[in-house]
Amino acid sequence: MESGGTHESRTVSSDSGRNFLLEATFFGNGTFLSVSEGGERRIGAVSVAISSQNNVNAARVIPSKHDPVFVSTLSEKVAAMTNGICIVSFYAKAQLALDDMKAIMGEVMNLVGAMKDRNVK
Repeated sequence: MESGGTHESRTVSSDSGRNFLLEATFFGNGTFLSVSEGGERRIGAVSVAISSQNNVNAARVIPSKHDPVFVSTLSEKVAAMTNGICIVSFYAKAQLALDDMKAIMGEVMNLVGAMKDRNVK
């Protein structure tokens, strides 16, 4: 990972018609992800995960009322991929459908994968 704080922003649209603003900031030792439903950036549930020695530990700082497992899974997956710390803020207006989760997770994986590829070269 770069040590400068690279920032990426994308809009994720799911098959169910919901739109999410995905923002990621990559640091030398970790990642901050913000996922907000709608056009406005909002802070929501917060989950923190850290990867060390092939083990990932996660903590819910602010639990999600709708999708607690998804938020934790997202932070754990990114921490494992980057071998660092991942902080996720997730705001949704209502319970996510499976299509919403797939769209968000897919875009996050693309974003993290692209960042890792850039830093390998």
